Amino acid sequence: MAENNGKTQALRHTISVMVENRPGVLARVSGLFARRGFNIESLAVSRTEDPTASRMTIVVGGSDKVLSQINDQLYKLIDVIKVYDHTNDRIIERELGLIKVSATAESRPHIMQISSIFRASIVDVSEETMTIEITGSEEKLDSFQSLVESYGILEFVRTGKIALVRGPKIT
Repeated sequence: MAENNGKTQALRHTISVMVENRPGVLARVSGLFARRGFNIESLAVSRTEDPTASRMTIVVGGSDKVLSQINDQLYKLIDVIKVYDHTNDRIIERELGLIKVSATAESRPHIMQISSIFRASIVDVSEETMTIEITGSEEKLDSFQSLVESYGILEFVRTGKIALVRGPKIT
Protein backbone atom coordinates (compact mmCIF):
# COMPACT_ATOMS: atom_id res chain seq x y z
CA MET A 1 0.00 0.00 0.00
CA ALA A 2 1.18 3.50 -0.80
CA GLU A 3 0.88 6.42 1.58
CA ASN A 4 -0.51 9.71 0.20
CA ASN A 5 -1.10 12.67 2.53
CA GLY A 6 -1.75 10.31 5.42
CA LYS A 7 -4.23 8.25 3.40
CA THR A 8 -3.47 4.67 2.44
CA GLN A 9 -4.28 3.80 -1.14
CA ALA A 10 -3.94 0.69 -3.28
CA LEU A 11 -0.90 0.32 -5.47
CA ARG A 12 -1.46 1.10 -9.12
CA HIS A 13 -0.27 -1.42 -11.66
CA THR A 14 0.23 -0.79 -15.36
CA ILE A 15 -0.15 -3.86 -17.52
CA SER A 16 -0.02 -4.41 -21.27
CA VAL A 17 -2.19 -7.14 -22.69
CA MET A 18 -1.48 -8.33 -26.22
CA VAL A 19 -4.69 -9.69 -27.71
CA GLU A 20 -5.99 -10.95 -31.04
CA ASN A 21 -7.31 -8.02 -33.08
CA ARG A 22 -10.89 -9.30 -33.34
CA PRO A 23 -14.37 -7.99 -32.56
CA GLY A 24 -15.54 -8.55 -28.99
CA VAL A 25 -12.10 -8.87 -27.37
CA LEU A 26 -12.38 -5.57 -25.51
CA ALA A 27 -15.80 -6.58 -24.17
CA ARG A 28 -14.47 -9.94 -22.96
CA VAL A 29 -11.45 -8.40 -21.22
CA SER A 30 -13.41 -5.57 -19.58
CA GLY A 31 -16.15 -8.05 -18.64
CA LEU A 32 -13.57 -10.18 -16.87
CA PHE A 33 -12.52 -7.19 -14.76
CA ALA A 34 -16.15 -6.34 -13.97
CA ARG A 35 -17.10 -9.92 -13.02
CA ARG A 36 -14.13 -10.15 -10.64
CA GLY A 37 -14.79 -6.74 -9.10
CA PHE A 38 -11.52 -5.21 -10.33
CA ASN A 39 -11.75 -1.51 -11.13
CA ILE A 40 -10.04 -0.35 -14.32
CA GLU A 41 -8.60 3.11 -13.64
CA SER A 42 -7.37 3.64 -17.20
CA LEU A 43 -7.72 1.71 -20.45
CA ALA A 44 -6.27 2.42 -23.90
CA VAL A 45 -6.48 0.04 -26.85
CA SER A 46 -4.99 0.16 -30.33
CA ARG A 47 -3.55 -1.96 -33.12
CA THR A 48 0.15 -2.73 -32.95
CA GLU A 49 2.92 -3.09 -35.51
CA ASP A 50 1.29 -6.50 -36.19
CA PRO A 51 -2.16 -5.90 -37.75
CA THR A 52 -3.48 -9.15 -36.24
CA ALA A 53 -2.77 -7.98 -32.67
CA SER A 54 -3.91 -5.14 -30.43
CA ARG A 55 -2.30 -3.81 -27.28
CA MET A 56 -4.40 -2.94 -24.27
CA THR A 57 -2.70 -0.73 -21.69
CA ILE A 58 -4.60 -1.12 -18.44
CA VAL A 59 -4.05 0.64 -15.12
CA VAL A 60 -5.61 -1.18 -12.20
CA GLY A 61 -5.40 -0.64 -8.46
CA GLY A 62 -4.72 -3.38 -5.99
CA SER A 63 -2.14 -5.49 -4.26
CA ASP A 64 0.35 -7.80 -5.93
CA LYS A 65 -2.07 -10.62 -5.10
CA VAL A 66 -4.83 -8.85 -7.03
CA LEU A 67 -2.48 -8.40 -9.98
CA SER A 68 -1.60 -12.09 -9.90
CA GLN A 69 -5.32 -12.97 -9.97
CA ILE A 70 -5.83 -10.61 -12.91
CA ASN A 71 -2.97 -12.22 -14.84
CA ASP A 72 -4.32 -15.72 -14.18
CA GLN A 73 -7.81 -14.73 -15.31
CA LEU A 74 -6.57 -12.93 -18.44
CA TYR A 75 -4.63 -15.97 -19.59
CA LYS A 76 -7.87 -17.99 -19.46
CA LEU A 77 -9.29 -15.83 -22.26
CA ILE A 78 -8.64 -17.41 -25.66
CA ASP A 79 -7.89 -14.08 -27.37
CA VAL A 80 -5.10 -13.11 -24.93
CA ILE A 81 -1.64 -13.62 -26.42
CA LYS A 82 0.58 -12.23 -23.64
CA VAL A 83 0.29 -10.19 -20.44
CA TYR A 84 3.10 -7.87 -19.35
CA ASP A 85 3.24 -6.42 -15.83
CA HIS A 86 5.09 -3.10 -15.96
CA THR A 87 4.99 -2.48 -12.20
CA ASN A 88 8.78 -2.82 -11.85
CA ASP A 89 9.76 -1.89 -15.42
CA ARG A 90 11.33 1.34 -16.58
CA ILE A 91 8.59 2.58 -18.88
CA ILE A 92 7.80 5.56 -21.03
CA GLU A 93 4.21 6.54 -20.35
CA ARG A 94 1.97 9.23 -21.79
CA GLU A 95 -1.62 10.41 -21.83
CA LEU A 96 -3.32 12.68 -24.31
CA GLY A 97 -5.88 15.20 -23.16
CA LEU A 98 -8.19 17.61 -24.96
CA ILE A 99 -9.51 20.37 -22.74
CA LYS A 100 -12.02 23.04 -23.73
CA VAL A 101 -11.98 26.15 -21.56
CA SER A 102 -13.98 29.36 -21.52
CA ALA A 103 -11.87 32.12 -23.02
CA THR A 104 -12.55 35.82 -23.09
CA ALA A 105 -10.39 38.37 -24.89
CA GLU A 106 -8.78 39.16 -21.53
CA SER A 107 -8.10 35.55 -20.52
CA ARG A 108 -6.75 34.28 -23.87
CA PRO A 109 -3.15 35.51 -23.34
CA HIS A 110 -3.04 33.88 -19.89
CA ILE A 111 -4.39 30.57 -21.21
CA MET A 112 -1.90 30.72 -24.10
CA GLN A 113 0.96 31.35 -21.66
CA ILE A 114 -0.02 28.40 -19.45
CA SER A 115 -0.35 26.23 -22.57
CA SER A 116 3.10 27.29 -23.74
CA ILE A 117 4.70 26.47 -20.39
CA PHE A 118 3.16 22.97 -20.54
CA ARG A 119 4.10 22.56 -24.23
CA ALA A 120 0.41 22.13 -25.04
CA SER A 121 -1.10 23.06 -28.41
CA ILE A 122 -4.13 25.21 -28.97
CA VAL A 123 -6.12 23.24 -31.55
CA ASP A 124 -9.32 25.29 -31.75
CA VAL A 125 -10.44 28.80 -30.92
CA SER A 126 -13.96 30.20 -31.01
CA GLU A 127 -15.37 33.51 -29.77
CA GLU A 128 -15.97 32.04 -26.32
CA THR A 129 -13.67 28.99 -26.00
CA MET A 130 -10.22 27.55 -26.58
CA THR A 131 -9.50 23.84 -26.99
CA ILE A 132 -6.04 22.68 -25.96
CA GLU A 133 -4.24 19.42 -26.69
CA ILE A 134 -1.76 18.25 -24.08
CA THR A 135 0.37 15.12 -23.80
CA GLY A 136 2.46 13.89 -20.92
CA SER A 137 2.30 12.09 -17.63
CA GLU A 138 -0.85 11.81 -15.57
CA GLU A 139 0.62 14.35 -13.16
CA LYS A 140 1.31 16.84 -15.95
CA LEU A 141 -2.28 16.64 -17.19
CA ASP A 142 -3.58 16.97 -13.63
CA SER A 143 -1.40 20.05 -13.04
CA PHE A 144 -2.50 21.67 -16.28
CA GLN A 145 -6.14 21.00 -15.43
CA SER A 146 -5.79 22.62 -12.02
CA LEU A 147 -4.20 25.75 -13.53
CA VAL A 148 -6.91 26.31 -16.14
CA GLU A 149 -9.85 25.44 -13.85
CA SER A 150 -10.25 29.07 -12.84
CA TYR A 151 -11.07 30.00 -16.45
CA GLY A 152 -13.91 27.47 -16.57
CA ILE A 153 -13.42 23.98 -17.96
CA LEU A 154 -16.28 23.17 -20.31
CA GLU A 155 -15.11 19.70 -21.40
CA PHE A 156 -12.11 17.50 -20.71
CA VAL A 157 -11.32 14.10 -22.20
CA ARG A 158 -8.25 11.93 -21.64
CA THR A 159 -7.01 8.84 -23.43
CA GLY A 160 -5.77 7.01 -20.39
CA LYS A 161 -2.18 5.87 -20.04
CA ILE A 162 -0.23 4.27 -22.86
CA ALA A 163 3.18 2.81 -22.10
CA LEU A 164 6.20 1.10 -23.59
CA VAL A 165 9.19 -0.42 -21.81
CA ARG A 166 12.42 1.50 -22.40
CA GLY A 167 15.03 -0.15 -24.60
CA PRO A 168 14.58 -3.24 -26.79
CA LYS A 169 11.16 -4.67 -27.59
CA ILE A 170 9.79 -6.97 -24.92
CA THR A 171 9.05 -10.50 -26.08
